[in-house]
Amino acid sequence: MKFRVSLAAAASGILLAACGASDHTYGSSPAMAPPTPEAMKMADAPMEEAVAGEVVEATPDAAGAVQYIAYSHSIGLRIPVGSIEPTMQAHIDACNKAGPAVCVVTNSWLNAYSEDQASASLNIRATPAWIDTFLSGIEAEAEAVKGEVTNRQTTAEDLTVTIIDTDARLKAQILLQERIEELLADRPGNLGELLETQRELARVNGEIDSLTSSLAALRQRVNMSQLSVGYETKTDPLSQGALEPLGNAFGSFFYNLASAVAAVVTAFAVGLPWLILIGALLWIWLRLIWPRIRRKKPPVA
Repeated sequence: MKFRVSLAAAASGILLAACGASDHTYGSSPAMAPPTPEAMKMADAPMEEAVAGEVVEATPDAAGAVQYIAYSHSIGLRIPVGSIEPTMQAHIDACNKAGPAVCVVTNSWLNAYSEDQASASLNIRATPAWIDTFLSGIEAEAEAVKGEVTNRQTTAEDLTVTIIDTDARLKAQILLQERIEELLADRPGNLGELLETQRELARVNGEIDSLTSSLAALRQRVNMSQLSVGYETKTDPLSQGALEPLGNAFGSFFYNLASAVAAVVTAFAVGLPWLILIGALLWIWLRLIWPRIRRKKPPVA
């Protein structure tokens, strides 16, 4: 029983110590041991140190505090139909040439509706520097193929609080893991206490793995911005596709005429019974009811 109480008190002390690492204040409960110098050093480590050696590109604000911003960019191009596939393929090749550490293609598709109509889309994740270089030359690239940029959009999501909170929770769980391992090594107990301690250690290990994955994903969003490129057809006024609507209209002339006549016939067929009924009611009113009403009116003096 003493071993179980010591384990709970140690766990509580470690969690409180790690959560208060930002102001370096710790509780003074007798059952709570102060953090070791190694734990203090780990708790005060800069946020730029990422999981598995990954380095996060953080942005300092005006006050000097570190911010973690995830950017998403989208751009639309209207270019001739014959240039859509080569242009998109050139963008894919440029991304692949940069390497997976700099740029990764996450999705791409191309739809050809006719000889004069097509559309495509490309989604990639890349470093902010690569995307800035890409966006700086996209207008000149569109003009080179007699196209244009139709829209540009950039959105930013502040992940600073989420990353700092997840990092603090991860450090707290790591400290708790180390203390539980020390308890297992230094304070042997009965079988039930050992099994309970091992279950707690397994739970902490699972929490550490989950927080590590979440933190890595958040930092990846900061390191690799998202870019979406849309490609649509720029129609040539003299192309066959530009005259296609007019040709379709002439080709459907008799069909549309027949449809209009059919609509008139249908409306007449639906309204004819009502016309007969209304006519009958008017005849009864004018021939039978109205004369009687007139005869009953007193003569005017």
